[in-house]
Amino acid sequence: MTDATRPSPLPPTGAPLPDTRTPPLLPPTRAEYCVIACAEAWRDNGEVLASPMGAVPSVGARLARRTFAPELLLTDGEAMLVGPDGTPEGWLPYRRHLTMVTGGRRHVMMGASQIDRFGNQNISCIGDWERPARQLLGVRGAPVNTLNNPVSYWVPKHSTRVFVEKVDMISGVGYDSAAAAGPTATRFHRIPRVVSNLGVFDFATPDHSMRLASLHPGVTVEEVLAATGFEPTVPDEVPYTREPTPAELELIREVIDPQGLRDREVPG
Repeated sequence: MTDATRPSPLPPTGAPLPDTRTPPLLPPTRAEYCVIACAEAWRDNGEVLASPMGAVPSVGARLARRTFAPELLLTDGEAMLVGPDGTPEGWLPYRRHLTMVTGGRRHVMMGASQIDRFGNQNISCIGDWERPARQLLGVRGAPVNTLNNPVSYWVPKHSTRVFVEKVDMISGVGYDSAAAAGPTATRFHRIPRVVSNLGVFDFATPDHSMRLASLHPGVTVEEVLAATGFEPTVPDEVPYTREPTPAELELIREVIDPQGLRDREVPG
């Protein structure tokens, strides 16, 4: 018998056997709760184009596609529809992308430099429009997005600088602005949710002002209020954002985002 075929020696009598069990999963991080909250934005959307902007929303959209929303369409951001692994599935030139936007077959999750209690979003400038203190991206496609298809928002650093009483300039249209513009603006206008590193918000109130829908575990209502430049509606009992399942955690950590980009956007 050669060394290659010789059986391994048994451990001495009384010695503990090696532990071959799979180590338990580490608890979800704050970033992973944010991924789950973003993924849930696309639940029951049907066959629409998911347009996530940011690392956490991108992981969330791909997680939704791999689990509870298999009909969701993903794009490489250039000219192709792609599968969950990035493999091209179809051609999506820019003109066809715009057709999907104006036809409502898209749910975008945008960022926000400022957002107010009615969901007006600003990505254009800080300060007076004529002489801004800081120039940002510009209005871009925010008005068309918000008036034609569902638009959610992702804020990785919740603060009073972002959640403000009134935005300096309206880029994305909020509920009060849409109502003031009339039926042509409200017909397809919808903001399903705002996700931040502290919690999830919606507009399920009589006047469509922002409501605290869930807290990420470890966050308190007081912490949210202190970091918000207006007083959102707070229910008597605020639930926690749902915990990712073990299967979802494995997908997030091992398949979708093994580089840990989510933790760079939401540390800790």
